[in-house]
Amino acid sequence: MKRATILLSASLTLLAQPALAQEQPGKLRPVAEQIGAGGRPAGAPWSRSPVYARNGMAATAHPLATQIALDVLKAGGNAVDAAIAANAALGLMEPTGNGIGGDLFAIIYDPKTGKLHGLNGSGRSPKAQTLKQLKAKLGDAKSLPPLGHLSVTIPGTVDAWFTMHQRFGKLPMKDVLAPTIRYAREGHPVAPVIAEYYRRAFRNFDRNADKFDFTNARATWFANGAPKAGEVFRNPDLANTLERIGQNGRDEFYRGQSAKVMVDYLKRQGSAYSLEDFAAHRSDWFEPVCVAYRKGYELCELPPNTQGFAALQMVSILKNVDLAQWERGSPQVLHYITEAKRLAHADVAKFYADPGFAPFPLDLLSDEYGKKRFALIDPNKATPEFAPGEPKPEPKLDGPGDTTYMTVVDKDGLMVSLIQSNFRGMGSGLTPDGLGFMFQDRGELYSLDPKHANAYAPGKRPFQTIIPAFVKKDGQPFMTLGLMGGGMQPQGHVQVLINLVDYGMNLQEAGDAARLNHEGGREPTEPSTGPSIDPLGTLYVEAGIPAETVAALKAMGHKVEVVKDGAMFGGYQAIARDPKTGVLTGATEMRKDGQAQGY
Repeated sequence: MKRATILLSASLTLLAQPALAQEQPGKLRPVAEQIGAGGRPAGAPWSRSPVYARNGMAATAHPLATQIALDVLKAGGNAVDAAIAANAALGLMEPTGNGIGGDLFAIIYDPKTGKLHGLNGSGRSPKAQTLKQLKAKLGDAKSLPPLGHLSVTIPGTVDAWFTMHQRFGKLPMKDVLAPTIRYAREGHPVAPVIAEYYRRAFRNFDRNADKFDFTNARATWFANGAPKAGEVFRNPDLANTLERIGQNGRDEFYRGQSAKVMVDYLKRQGSAYSLEDFAAHRSDWFEPVCVAYRKGYELCELPPNTQGFAALQMVSILKNVDLAQWERGSPQVLHYITEAKRLAHADVAKFYADPGFAPFPLDLLSDEYGKKRFALIDPNKATPEFAPGEPKPEPKLDGPGDTTYMTVVDKDGLMVSLIQSNFRGMGSGLTPDGLGFMFQDRGELYSLDPKHANAYAPGKRPFQTIIPAFVKKDGQPFMTLGLMGGGMQPQGHVQVLINLVDYGMNLQEAGDAARLNHEGGREPTEPSTGPSIDPLGTLYVEAGIPAETVAALKAMGHKVEVVKDGAMFGGYQAIARDPKTGVLTGATEMRKDGQAQGY
């Protein structure tokens, strides 16, 4: 493997600082910046070991959720049972990223049939509200707000759980949800990264509390300010809601007591939602689409209304250049990845929407189209603006999407790649009376341009950022993969794939490696015609990117900023399965509180 200076994280590259006496009293740098990293007897010095097991494995953003998944497997459940159980736990333990007020997507590999199944568990807009009526409510605003009832769409997660469970599950749902119900009543200690996201969410909600109904959310999570790391948190309202769901099934949430509470609450806020909207909700099965990269690897993603195909477009562009000829930390590699992302997102802004309203042109995924788009990349400088392509027959998308990704694989080879989210900033800020969860603000991503494929319409799903992924090797199922975080997701999937395929990293190293995150360019919420708000965008890089690379990228015309805290670069989990031995390899990463574990 080539020397890969890009891979060194900020906390691992900083040398010990002998001149601490120069610091002002009370202004010492964080410990991680005062001392260097320890050593490792095997593997890259900036990473840690992947996890190996044979009987089952889970990787989630919270250690307790991972343990719940393993407990379900040991109790006779399969990977789908365990994934639902862990996702329910994350809605309690990581409400800054997900919960039953949000949406869910999954890719499931079924070893019995040898097929991949894709599940779209996203919700729709109110059927009785037109674009004209929505614009009247918005007044002079040019986009949907992240807070309040206008950005709320039907929560799809609970239906997605039951849809998966009906097809693949083994244990009763009341048993699957029981661990989370117990933790919600008895309490769990808050994890450090989640505590930081609580702090950020509370700061945002509190300073905007005059714009929406913050009363219930404040009482549920922030009665004493933002929960702190190690503090025991309880949510008895959520326990009661999950208990009713476990006993009465999905109809409790979409037709029963919970549905009535949600609709009554939303109507008090001025929402157009009705009980009929909730009763009509359904999840849909789709076939994932896979695009070959190189060395027998294929990346598989879900179709729109997700942005998954953006990762596939990046793959079809980048396979036209041998990235391995350069070091992973070189400006050439970062330049090509960035320009491929920009090209793909020019198409995202134009074509990606609810397929029931705007069918996706599959020519965008062809090798021929990928070659044409690759030819637009100047190897020596950043192109000022990329326009959408022309296949045969556009407020801000990028940024911190608050999401959780998790994956479970069982001993039989049932593999679940699952992502779930409330979208930006923990959600809309609206918490229905006594239910213990927050509504998502996914509707913020509708376009208000009636000519746009992603234009708001009654009963329509908005463009979605959240995407689970799957990788095949030589035509066989190989690994689940996900990386949470708004527009970071498709470019993160591709960077992990490049790390694995082109630079020979193991599963853990591929996720710990320093990343780039390009933001800007055309957006699915912008008008379909006219100039982009931010055509060049900004290339954000982690502190492990070499300074000489940053300087070279700036000289090539990129607007580059170095970011140290890691928050905008996602949260990775993955599990690979050896088809011959059944050995499972799991990985999580340092940017979250998560854990990969097996038995």
